[in-house]
Amino acid sequence: MDDISGNRDNGPMQSQQARFWQPDVTVATLVVRDGRLLCVEEQANGALVINQPAGHLEPDESLIEAAVRETREETGWNVRLTHLVGSYQWKAPETGKHYLRFAFAAEPLDEIPGAVLDDGIVRALWLSPQELQAEMARHRSPLVWQVVADWLGGSRYPLTLVQQLA
Repeated sequence: MDDISGNRDNGPMQSQQARFWQPDVTVATLVVRDGRLLCVEEQANGALVINQPAGHLEPDESLIEAAVRETREETGWNVRLTHLVGSYQWKAPETGKHYLRFAFAAEPLDEIPGAVLDDGIVRALWLSPQELQAEMARHRSPLVWQVVADWLGGSRYPLTLVQQLA
């Protein structure tokens, strides 16, 4: 018997495996101040890379809560989300892992004095879009620049598009 994707169903084991595959769900925040973007320099896979404040969605957490938390933990900044920039699906060629990233725009509220940043984060830094683009070879993934390019192109959607049901 064929399953709904047109593949041959070889019994309950194959159906369960296909049904339980899940991509990693991540969030990223594009924080803008005076034309500069809040970025992080972090250690990843033995390299010093540049990323937006970003990370994984945790159990029982909304996407919006995750974006605010990750930004605070990785940069020491409290932010207010203003828009959804976009949602992105990507497969990392090195690992074969699949990601769904929800990217948000935010405005900075205040820097937390003496904040201790997450493990692996070397520092938070503010870069112009041109400076960030010039460092493209060090971006953690192509998602870093794609989010910025979309935001620069006017991609801003209301946060009401992102809902968590009780």
